[in-house]
Amino acid sequence: MSLTRVPRPRRFLTCAPRYFDVRYAINPWMREDTEVDTDLARTQWETLISAYREHGHRVEFIEPVAGLPDMVFAANSALVLEGRVFGSRFHAPQRRPEQLAYERWFKAAGFDVHPPESVCEGEGDLVPAGPFVLAGTGFRTTRAAHQEVQEFFGVPTISLLLVDPYFYHLDTALFVLDDQNIAYYPEAFSPGSREVLERLYPDALIATRDDAMAFGLNSVSDGRHVFVAPRATGLIDQLTDRGYVPVPVDLSELHKAGGGIKCCTQEIR
Repeated sequence: MSLTRVPRPRRFLTCAPRYFDVRYAINPWMREDTEVDTDLARTQWETLISAYREHGHRVEFIEPVAGLPDMVFAANSALVLEGRVFGSRFHAPQRRPEQLAYERWFKAAGFDVHPPESVCEGEGDLVPAGPFVLAGTGFRTTRAAHQEVQEFFGVPTISLLLVDPYFYHLDTALFVLDDQNIAYYPEAFSPGSREVLERLYPDALIATRDDAMAFGLNSVSDGRHVFVAPRATGLIDQLTDRGYVPVPVDLSELHKAGGGIKCCTQEIR
């Protein structure tokens, strides 16, 4: 008997890649001499927005700001839980002006914004997973920020150490399938963090390095539909076998800056 999974409508904040470019290198994916096709980036991003809407999700937009080429990666702006916003404090100085732009949007939308004291890059490293917040560290967000998150939300926050620079944010190495399970790439994590994930999620979907390098784990799931990079073919097959419905969306132009589907998607809970 096949398993029928039930989607849950989501509310997403996104930012059009109007000023997207690769002007600096702050992760292994970025090369300062990279040529970017802005029209293609926009077309691919619009495909993602259309896919969200076609599957019943509400999409909202923040106005892009000239001179902030990475503002398209809305997930890094905050963590929003139960209507409370924990903001960002970027590691790279090039991205710090984004903090104010997103803070203004949230405040205009009626939210109070808690600014972190420590380096913290929003949903890039903070992943709500059922009763927990899974929290990445090692390259960007600090352990001190994890403690701040736990104190602010009162939700158990589990620190996970990332060890591979290609997976510099937790959302490049792991994503939540539903309230009970996740998909992840084990080798992105320290041995102890791997053991933690094995204990918490013994039935997790395990991705290969090829699928992880194809941005397959920078995915968004609504509990049934999984918006996923099309080159992550092994992952797509596994998702189908588990009763999920893959929705391939190609954001290859945005991969040049180290971001994909989830990076472009801030969930407002």
